[in-house]
Amino acid sequence: MSDANARRVLALVRVAVGVMFLFFAEYKIVGSEFVHGGFQKYISSYVDQHQAVSWVQTMLTRWVIPHPFLWARIVAWSELLIGLSLVLGWFVRLSSLGGLVFMLAMTFSTWYAPGHGAPMWRYLGANLDHVPLAMLFLIFLAFNAGKTWGVDGGLKLPGQ
Repeated sequence: MSDANARRVLALVRVAVGVMFLFFAEYKIVGSEFVHGGFQKYISSYVDQHQAVSWVQTMLTRWVIPHPFLWARIVAWSELLIGLSLVLGWFVRLSSLGGLVFMLAMTFSTWYAPGHGAPMWRYLGANLDHVPLAMLFLIFLAFNAGKTWGVDGGLKLPGQ
């Protein structure tokens, strides 16, 4: 595969992840379920079921759980900004760094100790879907994925 084709594939994946984040944000911003109780339920379950690693559990207990409405809004609007950034190819490195931190936070929040003799993959957390997204954000960050088909690269359309 040529470098140009690789950049196009990366841009296509970037846009697809951005659209996915826009769907996540739409549910959280337009609907009231997430902001008014849903977020608090999720975060509390991570702490109550001892899924979060100890230092994340401390942060959730001290900072996030006492202010669920604020943090639910921060999560929702962060997902919207990350999604828009990826779709438009604008400030992709910055949004990829934010997305990477977000996915790592989710991974460490859903971590759990599977016990002796468990398969190796069970040590990656209860929700393995955060790890591939974290890897994609790392790739977008490292390869400056906004340069192709994005504002970061001057919006060069296919064939230009």
